[in-house]
Amino acid sequence: MTGTPPLTVLTRRADFLAANRGLRVARPGFVLLTRGNSGRGQRFGITVTKKIGNAVIRNRMKRRFRVLLREILPVYGLSDTDHVLIGREGGIERDFGKMREELCAALERAKAGKGDPPRRRRKPR
Repeated sequence: MTGTPPLTVLTRRADFLAANRGLRVARPGFVLLTRGNSGRGQRFGITVTKKIGNAVIRNRMKRRFRVLLREILPVYGLSDTDHVLIGREGGIERDFGKMREELCAALERAKAGKGDPPRRRRKPR
């Protein structure tokens, strides 16, 4: 048994919305959102929208993200933080090793507090 606490998966919509108000780091294959969670440990969530492709493509991307997060978060992740990966258009074709490097770099930027500028607000419908 290792000394690291187990990772928890985010399932509630409110947790995803809260993470969206946190720090945002964009990479070619994904966007990483991080936000402190008041001592609930390291948690992660994955979002891949229908814009990316059909169910087969989306599920493949989610599986790749899940493997990456379970491998990298215990080592490089921020403690007591929610991490959300949002899939981007080119993410499914990207080399897995390259995505691993990009996730490590994104987590380092998040630790340093260097996020990308927030998205522009969409006009309400």
